[in-house]
Parts: sequence; structure tokens; C-alpha cells
Amino acid sequence: MHYIMATERVLHMKGGDGETSYTKNSLLQRKVASMVKPILEDTVKRLMSNFSSERCWKVADLGCSSGPNSLFFVSNMLSIMDNVSMSINHRKPRVFQIYMNDLFGNDFNTIFKLIPDFFQRIHEEKNDNHGRCFIHATPGDFYGRLFPDDYIHFFHSSYSLHWLSQAPKSSTNIDEPLNKGNVYITNTSSPSIREAYFNQFEKNFKLFLKSRSVELKSDGVMLLTLIGRDETHKIGNPVEVIGMVLNDMVQEGLVEEKKLDFFDLPIYGATAEEVRQVIEEEGSFAIQTLRTFNIGWDANLHEDVDDSILDSKMKGEFVAKSIRAVFDPLLSVEFGEDTMDEFFTRYAKKVASLIELETLEYTNVVVSMSKVS
Repeated sequence: MHYIMATERVLHMKGGDGETSYTKNSLLQRKVASMVKPILEDTVKRLMSNFSSERCWKVADLGCSSGPNSLFFVSNMLSIMDNVSMSINHRKPRVFQIYMNDLFGNDFNTIFKLIPDFFQRIHEEKNDNHGRCFIHATPGDFYGRLFPDDYIHFFHSSYSLHWLSQAPKSSTNIDEPLNKGNVYITNTSSPSIREAYFNQFEKNFKLFLKSRSVELKSDGVMLLTLIGRDETHKIGNPVEVIGMVLNDMVQEGLVEEKKLDFFDLPIYGATAEEVRQVIEEEGSFAIQTLRTFNIGWDANLHEDVDDSILDSKMKGEFVAKSIRAVFDPLLSVEFGEDTMDEFFTRYAKKVASLIELETLEYTNVVVSMSKVS
């Protein structure tokens, strides 16, 4: 229990709005959300059909993180609802209660500071012809209960459910490292390591599904996007490179070998079939849509940057910044804040060399589902 609580406290994106913050380095996550928008549209239409007579809709965004992306989902959802309402001549404005959820260490203050401008923009765009929207913060672990029974109409989560409540542990001997010399699954990992990771994911995901099914209203809907896995990719996740760099630093005496051996990242990229399997076994939800799509690791590049003029070194640096925004808080606690600059400089160089050899892409899994009555 001590380990889980410790993980909860350090498991958050890099806060603030500095150069290495999540706020400044989360364009990839925004691009993923844009790619999922057609499925969001279908899900919202189903929601509106299921609850056409209700005036106040309660919507929760789980793992909202911080920065401008936190309100991107809300903006997309309100826009879709307005467009659908206009197409069916539904003129009665609705009221929305939006719950922004993440772990207790999340930088909620950055979200709060964005809300006045967000409301002002909606007001100007809609010219008063929109439903009232109330935004709340709901800190807590989504691998457990967050809301009262029969309360929420729509749960949404993007780029959060690949995070585990804790890294898997060795079932035979806690004094022996589960994954010596690595921090995640690699293509050379033994079946026992893969099984340990999947078992932790399965345990967490089933608890997540059960909790949400109790909190959802009858006919409630849910849309989830998570980093998945494609078995055909040699290197499918940037976290594998974290292990490579730490190994190099161990060889040079910059990182203690024992620290690396006993450190595993609490993350798991499930295949689409594994996601389907767990949902069907848990039994609370019926899958409406299940899809996968790929996006390059370097999708964090800004839209006004010409990709054709960037060499592998520059791309490596962009990838390193996006990974630092996510993993810096966790790695700093384990390996020391004073090693992070050196670590991510090496990380950028390692990615630059890999980019020249192969296509580096995330596999994303998107699933929309309805609560089984």
C-alpha cells in the first residue's frame, strides 16, 4: 500500500508552463484527440439520443492532466453537441457539469487559470446561444470510486489508461528484480515479464470498468483512448528507450545498477485484442467501436515547423522534450533531479540514431462502449 500511495504522489505530468513542462510539450496528445474526434462525435450523438429529455448532463474527463489540452475535449464535446442540436432543431439550452479528474499531484492550478479565457471564447463564438457549463476538479485515483452511484452520463479518458496503479512485482521473491536491466517490456523480455505486466493491467482495467459501471447512469457511455501495442513493431514505445539510456549510464557509473534493476515503469501498452478481452470478461460494458491507429513519436512537432527541414538530431530533441514532460517527475524521484538534464540529452541522441534505422510510431487503441443494463 505504501508503494501505491508513493506512486500516486509522483505520477503526474511536469507542471507549470516552463520549457520542459507538459503545457509546452503536449501537442502529440492534442493531435491524437483530434484524430479521435469522429469517434467522439458518434459517441456524443449516442449520448444525446439516450438522454434527449435531460437538461443537466454530467461528464467526467479522467486523467485530464494540465495545460491547454485539459479543456480541448470539453471544447470538442460542446461544439459537437451544439451542431447536433442545431441539426435536429433542439433549441432548449442544456446545462453541463464537467468533472476534471486526475491524481492528487496533478497541476490543477494550470487548468483553473485557463477557465476564464475558455468561457470567454465560448461566449464569443456562440453569441450567448449555448448551454451553461460548470467545471469542477475531482482529484483521485480512477482505479477506484470517484462519484456517487448512477450519477455520470459520459466518461471520457485520453492517454491515461496505459498508466498502471503500480509496476508489476515478482511473485516469487520480492528481493529479486522482476525485470533486471530494463524498466519495461522489450522484444527480448521473457514470457513471465509480459504476463506480469498484463496481469497488472487486467487487474487495474477491470477495477476501472467496475467502478465506472456503478457510477454511470443506465444507458451511459464511455470513450477511452490509450497507448497500445502492435506486436510487429520492433520498438513500439519510447519508454523502451528510457531503459536503453539508463543501461548506458549504469555502464559509465552515472547511475547505480541496483536502482535500475529494481525500477519498473508503471505503464502497459495493451493490444486491441487484450482491451477487448478484458472488457468482455468484466462484463459491465458493450463495445460499440474498437479501433487502432498509429502516430509518429515526433508528432509533438509544432504545426508551423516544416518536417522536411528537420534532421534526425532535431527530431530526437523534440521527442525527448515530450517524454521529459511526462516522465521527469517519476524519474527524478528514482534517479535524482540532478541527473535529468544529462539523461534527456542522451535520450535525444538515442532516439535520433533510432529514427535513422526505423519508423518510430505509437499504436493507439480507441474504444467506445455503453453500459450494459
